Amino acid sequence: MRSSVGVTGIAVLLLAGGAVGCGAKDGAAKSPEMEPAAAVAEAAKNADDITSFRYRLTGSVPGEGKIDGEAAMSVKPLAMSMKMSVQDKTTDGQVEIRLIDKAMYLGGNAEMTKEMDGKSWIKFDMSALGEDSGLSMDQLGAGEAGKNPAADSTFLTGSKDVKKVGTETVDGVETTHYKGTVSLDDLRTTLKDNNLKDKNKESREQREKSIEQYEKMGLDSMTMDMWIDGEHHTKQFRMRGDAQKGPLDMTITFLDYNKPVKVTAPPAKDTADLAEMMKGAEQG
Repeated sequence: MRSSVGVTGIAVLLLAGGAVGCGAKDGAAKSPEMEPAAAVAEAAKNADDITSFRYRLTGSVPGEGKIDGEAAMSVKPLAMSMKMSVQDKTTDGQVEIRLIDKAMYLGGNAEMTKEMDGKSWIKFDMSALGEDSGLSMDQLGAGEAGKNPAADSTFLTGSKDVKKVGTETVDGVETTHYKGTVSLDDLRTTLKDNNLKDKNKESREQREKSIEQYEKMGLDSMTMDMWIDGEHHTKQFRMRGDAQKGPLDMTITFLDYNKPVKVTAPPAKDTADLAEMMKGAEQG
């Protein structure tokens, strides 16, 4: 079960990356061209208004391995569904994660099914587990699940060397590619923005959590790329850096946003409840 929880942490970690956007598939950007810093700032501003999205992710996470998957998330109300493959020295297979009604479900892994007497899902209900369980949302990898991934896109606004790379087509969408480097000190500086403090306390808290996450990974700085469409939304986002356990290289391509996201809990007969398992162990 510990290995399954580890995979959960990998998957939810991936929620912390990139702005969200899609855009029209026909033609180039219709709005006047902006300076790189202004274009990045505008995309970051628009990201705060996104409440749901679907995206595709590929890359590698330090100490965990290569990942490939697709996810959908609703920010309000919070709900998430992710299917992904993780390949490293100890894990090679697909896993699915669902987050709904303050409970997280992990399933889709044949090895885990064998360990749970045929049950194909395990449920982490934090309200039922309670503080005495010794488990927290962060420890189970769900601490980042409630974040709007657009939070990380705003970090490129703190770059001192952001520049335009050129125009590129991503999934049929005409975009402008921007690139810059940003240190953790630069990220902390963005939190001092008075407009951010006054406008959206939730966004600030999300960005603080991301910075803490990167600190734990041992990152000092990152290279960030953003592909922004003609509607000033980020179509694709990439972040790279050298962490203590290896390189981080994650690319997130957004498929749509602000469309309904429906997530349902797995059937109870196929689910093993961790809270009940722990109570049974205590009674035994």
